Amino acid sequence: MPTRTPLRTAFSARTVSTHHRIGLVSTYPPKHCGLATFAAALESALRQSGHRVDIVRINDGDNRGETDAIRGSGETDANHGSGETDANHGSVAAELVNGVAASITLVADVLSRCDVAIVQHEYGIYGGADGDEVLSLLELLGARGVPTIVVLHTVPLHPTAHQRSVLEAVAGMADRLVVMTATAHDRLVGSYSVDDTIVVTIPHGASVPSPVLVNEFGPRRSDRPELLTWGLLGPGKGIEHTIDALALLDDIGLRPRYTIAGVTHPKVFAAHGDEYRHSLIQRSFAMGVAGTVSFDDTYRNLAQLTRFVASASVVVLPYDSRDQVTSGVLVDAIAAGRPVIATAFPHAIELLTGGAGIVVPHGDPVALADAIRRVISDPDLLAAMAAEARRLAPSLSWSAVADRYARLSDELASIHEPVAI
Repeated sequence: MPTRTPLRTAFSARTVSTHHRIGLVSTYPPKHCGLATFAAALESALRQSGHRVDIVRINDGDNRGETDAIRGSGETDANHGSGETDANHGSVAAELVNGVAASITLVADVLSRCDVAIVQHEYGIYGGADGDEVLSLLELLGARGVPTIVVLHTVPLHPTAHQRSVLEAVAGMADRLVVMTATAHDRLVGSYSVDDTIVVTIPHGASVPSPVLVNEFGPRRSDRPELLTWGLLGPGKGIEHTIDALALLDDIGLRPRYTIAGVTHPKVFAAHGDEYRHSLIQRSFAMGVAGTVSFDDTYRNLAQLTRFVASASVVVLPYDSRDQVTSGVLVDAIAAGRPVIATAFPHAIELLTGGAGIVVPHGDPVALADAIRRVISDPDLLAAMAAEARRLAPSLSWSAVADRYARLSDELASIHEPVAI
């Protein structure tokens, strides 16, 4: 394995010195999942900056079109995708087929032509126990002298022994490890045996609407605020708590409208059908708020979704998870300039602390109702939250995120350049 150089100036103000040929290993459209969407968006932004991107698509044996009604920039845990197809992106240079050792060698050969390889990591997308086939790929890339940037989409708080060993082995072979939040960074360097000098934090990207679009499709002017939750549906989304919270808002006159956008997650549907969705509908009737709750399973492409999110007054993310360190839906909401009310999962605490939203306890409809009441009854607060979201948005744009990956690639490529003798 080549000697790794500690991180120096990856995020200084300097610009990228050259255009690179970058390999990108990930699930990829037409598969619909958060990582595929992430990869396609990053690829597009890198290409727009003049880099060549060679896509290595992971074939995990489940590349069926897992479509959902509402598709955005992706949320690692929710696995919702953009709905784009190969025709909208670059060609696939090679395919990594889980369980086929020969494909690993072929992929390594293809990536050996690149200046750097960006490898998306999630336990469930690679073959082997806890996706440990990725280690064979990283080993071959190291032997061929290809610098690697491994993007960690999951950093378990309570890993199994084998999950820990896989992640630490990945860290031992990567030239750089990218996490998307400070929480993930702190968890990684505090709980795992990794070289903290190679760990870099780059946020999840999002599509940022133009000021013209925001002005045209911004929050609808009406007598009732519009609340929005979107993404693939299933237990753990906590939407039932928001429905219960709406029932507690009798004191404010007309209740806000609440749109729940999305269809049941394909894996949940396969096991339980639309049971969760139907339970939410039944709950809205039982709580007496059915007239203010709507379920929207309309298909929207990325541009349409961006306009849709921008039209909401407030985005509500009432997730039950206490361990979610990366939420693409949260990033999408902030990028669209929308105030957010969210439960206290790690990424929400981190991103909303500056004032772009309100964080409430998990599973607490009273706290949710209080936050909704506070926001919709105070126009100045709502405006201030939206302003802070708009302030954060440019740093979350895919162009800004791609630039940070490009600068990191620039540094690694220069480190690995042969020295003239």
